[in-house]
Order: sequence, then C-alpha cells, then structure tokens
Amino acid sequence: MTHPTDSIASGSIDTGSIEFASLLCSRLCHDLLSPVGALNNGLELMADETDPEMRQRCLDLLADSAKTSANKLKFFRLAFGSAGGFGDAVPTHEARVAIEGMFAASGRVKIGWLVEDDMLDKLPVKVLLNLALIAGDALVRGGQLDIGAEKRPGVTEIVVRAEGPKLVLDPDLRAALAGTLPPEGLASRTSAAWMVRALVTSAGGDVALSPTGEPVLLFGASIPDAY
Repeated sequence: MTHPTDSIASGSIDTGSIEFASLLCSRLCHDLLSPVGALNNGLELMADETDPEMRQRCLDLLADSAKTSANKLKFFRLAFGSAGGFGDAVPTHEARVAIEGMFAASGRVKIGWLVEDDMLDKLPVKVLLNLALIAGDALVRGGQLDIGAEKRPGVTEIVVRAEGPKLVLDPDLRAALAGTLPPEGLASRTSAAWMVRALVTSAGGDVALSPTGEPVLLFGASIPDAY
C-alpha cells in the first residue's frame, strides 16, 4: 500500500492528501491558539469586570488579539491556501503585508523588502512566504529578515536572509528543505518546509540553504516559469 507521503517524498505533493492537509491545519491551529485563547480570556474578564480602567485594558487585549489572529489568517491563506489556483498572479504588496503582519506582534523582527515586481505567480509567492516564516521563526531573539525576489527570463529567483543574535533552525526543518527528511519524519512543524521543497522540485526548480553553523541563515529558491 502506498504511504500518503510517498508522492511528497518523490518530489510532488498529492494536493488531495487528507493526511498532509491535516498537518498544515495543525500548524495553522498551533499558531492561532495563543491569540484566539487571549480573545476568550479577554471576553471572560469583561463579563465580570466593572472597573472602567480594567474594562479598557480588556478591550485593548481583545483588539490586539483580534488583530494578531487576522494577520495570521491572512498570512496562512496565501502561504497554505490555493484559492484561485497555483498559476494565478498575486500582488507582491499582499505578500509583504502578510509577512509584516505575521511578525508585527512580537516587534522583534525587522523586515527588509527587496522585491521590485508588482506581481508574482502564486507558486513563487507561496515559496517566498513559507521560507520567510521558517527564517523568521529561526530568529529566536529577533533580528533582521530580508526577503528578495526577482523575475528573470524563464525563472523566478527567491532569496531569504535572516541575521540576529541567536539563529536556531531545527535540524528536521533543515532536512525537509534539503530533501533528506524521511517520510516518517513529516510532522506539522516540518510540513511547511517539506511543502516548499516538494513544490519547487516538482516545478523543476531547486532549493538552497546555507550550511549549519553560519552566522547568517540564507534560503534560496529557483523556480522555472514553465512549471
């Protein structure tokens, strides 16, 4: 019997795979749990609070949590979703807003946007967003996250660079991006990295990453136009 992840391991994602979709949903739910939980806590506090100052603090908490939840949903809609199909062009401004919103709550990651094209195909945008998410999460104490993309004749090149006081890239994430993670190692925390690798290689492109121990984390992806 074919394992659900066999098609992913071979370089192409079975987009109808319930098992793989559930891993992406688990990642999304994990990221939404905190801000949605804060919304619930704020509503519970509001129900019993009569002091005007404390009620205002609860309202501020609710507003912050609602904004964070909305930002994360906007990001994951572009990064994991497929509304409109894989080949549709996406305004790069939407990708920029999604990335900035994803890291706005912590205030620890500064975004450098180095994309001049107004539109990119949806596949490169998906790859760009997911690589930015992985690199940004590696900046455990904050830092600089630079994101670049350029359309050249026949190919779209993507580069993501992360630099900060402490860089931590999980070995399984590195293996997933490098294509060396076995199917049984696929989990919700590695699903985005695995998806990036599979999408790029199935399009005839390649994913590159800087060696372990380097002071700067670099991701690169090259995606041919005729994918």
